[in-house]
Amino acid sequence: MSEIEPIDEDDEVEFDSTVFDSTVGEVDEHLAEPTLELKRRVDDLLNGNLGFRRSAEKVREFPQSPGVYLMKDASGVVIYVGKAKNLRSRAGSYFLAAAAQEIRTAEWIHEIADIDFMLCNSEVDALLTESRLVKDIQPRHNKDLKDDKTFPYLMITTHEDFPRVEVTRTPKAKGAKLYGPFTSAGQLRGAMQVMQRVFQFRTCSLDIEENDPRWQWFRPCLLASIKQCTAPCNQRISKADYKRDIRRLQTFLEGGSEKLLSQMREEMRDASSKLDFEKAARLRDEVRLLENLQDRGEIDTHAQPEVFYIDPKKGMRALKKVLGMDKEPRVIEGVDIAHLGGDDTVASLVQFLDGLPFKPGYRRYKIQDVKGIDDFRSIHEVISRRFRRLSDEQNAFPDLLMIDGGKGQLNAALAAFRDQEIDPPVMVSLAKREEEIFRPGEKEPIRLGRESFALRLLQYVRDEAHRFAQHYHHILRQKSTFEDEVKGKNRKKSK
Repeated sequence: MSEIEPIDEDDEVEFDSTVFDSTVGEVDEHLAEPTLELKRRVDDLLNGNLGFRRSAEKVREFPQSPGVYLMKDASGVVIYVGKAKNLRSRAGSYFLAAAAQEIRTAEWIHEIADIDFMLCNSEVDALLTESRLVKDIQPRHNKDLKDDKTFPYLMITTHEDFPRVEVTRTPKAKGAKLYGPFTSAGQLRGAMQVMQRVFQFRTCSLDIEENDPRWQWFRPCLLASIKQCTAPCNQRISKADYKRDIRRLQTFLEGGSEKLLSQMREEMRDASSKLDFEKAARLRDEVRLLENLQDRGEIDTHAQPEVFYIDPKKGMRALKKVLGMDKEPRVIEGVDIAHLGGDDTVASLVQFLDGLPFKPGYRRYKIQDVKGIDDFRSIHEVISRRFRRLSDEQNAFPDLLMIDGGKGQLNAALAAFRDQEIDPPVMVSLAKREEEIFRPGEKEPIRLGRESFALRLLQYVRDEAHRFAQHYHHILRQKSTFEDEVKGKNRKKSK
């Protein structure tokens, strides 16, 4: 299943010991200074671990761009994931002499046998990608990020007459417009205070309706007095005018911020010219806070599955009823395929136990026997490999197997069981466009309401399989691109 080739101890690799010079990259501020003893320990690593030696050489060709690096042992298992503003510099620090003594790395760097990387668009993207990978893979040497701690979101409610704006780590799955996740709760709250002075939205939890007479005599809070809220709780603004202000806020958050920032910078310069340095400093800090709003992830790319809660028990009970099963599906597996133009086709298999992701049960497959774009044959291959092995080892099948796709993908999976002469478990496929559920032998799909607990649990499995496949696919793409670049450089050198 791993894309890493086993290390052949007979292979000869040219090695330049200067990879351990400080010129390779910036030494991490927490690493100890090199000593003769440390250099001796690293020399022992070089002489006794061919994989470590190869990895040290490989890092020297990493790009000097933001990204995530993944360190692996000799069997191809990821043992550590880290983020970097400069991949070559940060990953290279693990192969400096001082890393052999640093308390965070000394006990495990000898396990490094290979290293890969994923390029990211920015430092923020790298931070969010690292967090997601650590939660998914659970590398044994990552101490942080393994828990359920999540990043904050900016949430604007959409089902109220007077929408609320708030910072939350537990956003609603419906009835709200979300922005984020953001990497700093402190910066987000600071920016929110600035935006509230400009757009004067409410942040309270009051249930305010436009024509409710009880709000006519309600006493507004302090925010109304200091002109940071238009006080819909006292009917001082109409529903239409309030929602116009909310639309202006959304335009600001969705890329229309430059006009406001330009005005604030002009005010700052004017205050400075008048020697009002206190006001100028305040405006400078506010501009920085608003600029930091762009340092955020996107819901589609960096969604945190643990944030959007789905009641697992209700989902399992609903699936039992909808699919006519004898018992609730405690073990559910989902399969998805990912590729780009037919290149580097991969498959993911995720496992849910009692309605929640069970990370030790996740599997990744590099498709071997299919050339070009052919999702049907790719599904046939991964199902054959997965269930042939389970059958041969006499391991239990999942209670429910879900294939991402429509009737064609489901038939491809059924063909794999038939060709392997294996009885399949209960199977369905979920087509994304209309969210239709297909079953073997049934012409018409099952169509459930969007709020159905059964559908939401299947969507959770499907989306998790898709995200896991995309991560693996990106890793392979970066690896193949990196290898092509290295081969190209070697060809130029040989000429």
